[in-house]
Amino acid sequence: MRIGVIGSGNIGGTAAGLFEAVGHDVMIGSRSGPDSPEDAARHGEVVLVAIPFFAIDALPVDALAGKMVVDANNYYPGRDGQVPALDADETTSSELLAAQLPGARVVKAFNTMNYVPLGERGDPSLPRDQRLAIYLAGDDAVAKGVVSGLIEELGYAAVDAGGLADGGRRLQPGSPVYGTDLTPPEAGKLLGA
Repeated sequence: MRIGVIGSGNIGGTAAGLFEAVGHDVMIGSRSGPDSPEDAARHGEVVLVAIPFFAIDALPVDALAGKMVVDANNYYPGRDGQVPALDADETTSSELLAAQLPGARVVKAFNTMNYVPLGERGDPSLPRDQRLAIYLAGDDAVAKGVVSGLIEELGYAAVDAGGLADGGRRLQPGSPVYGTDLTPPEAGKLLGA
C-alpha cells in the first residue's frame, strides 16, 4: 500500500519506519525534508498526519480529498494556543481536522502511545489479547477497517473507541487511556469505565 506521512517528528518518523519495515511504499512529507506535505498527501492511499495541532490549517486540502487520513495529532493548549471550542469540549481536535479536510475520511489513531513503545513493542507473533492496544476512532467504517488492518500488521491490537466525536474524546490528552500501554482486555475495561 502507498502510505504518505505528513510530519517527520517522533510519531511520524517512527510510524513511517514501521510501515516501511512491513513492506509498504512510504513517503514522508515535511517542511524541512526533500518531499513536501503535498507530495506525501498525493502519494498515499492512506495519509498519516502527525504534526502539531496548530499547523492543521497548512495541510494540503485538495491533495487529501478522498484520502483516508489518520489523525495522530493532539491538542496541547500550551503549545497550540487556546481553541475555545476545544477548551469548552464543544468538539474534538479530530472533528476540527475533518472539517478542515472536506472529503477526507478521517480516522483518529496513533495519538495515545509514546513513540518509544510504538517503535519497539509491536509483536505480530503474539496472540491479539497479549499485544499492546492502539486505539482508533472514526465515522467511516471502511477507513477504520483499513487502519485497523495496518495496526494489526505492525503487531499491535486495534481497539475501536467509537466515532470521531465520542471516540475522539476517549483518546484525547487527559483521558484515562492516554499515554497508557495496555492489552485489549485492559483497554476495553478502561474505555468502558
